[in-house]
Amino acid sequence: MLKRVIKLNNLIKVKRVEMGWTQDGLAEKLDVSRQTIISLEKGKYNPSLVLAFKAANLFECSIEELFIYKEE
Repeated sequence: MLKRVIKLNNLIKVKRVEMGWTQDGLAEKLDVSRQTIISLEKGKYNPSLVLAFKAANLFECSIEELFIYKEE
């Protein structure tokens, strides 16, 4: 049986830079570590649904605008 890998590409870094925020600043706003932000931006971490909602609300966009679903 093949295991499907689900990857979420995202616009976290693009939105963060547009807002003029550092990784530390965004981490503080989302109540996560800077390492979590780095992993999100590199696409190495899929956020929880709660974190995805928090990020979308913070950037005033929908989850679908912020995270792009991709099956590999």
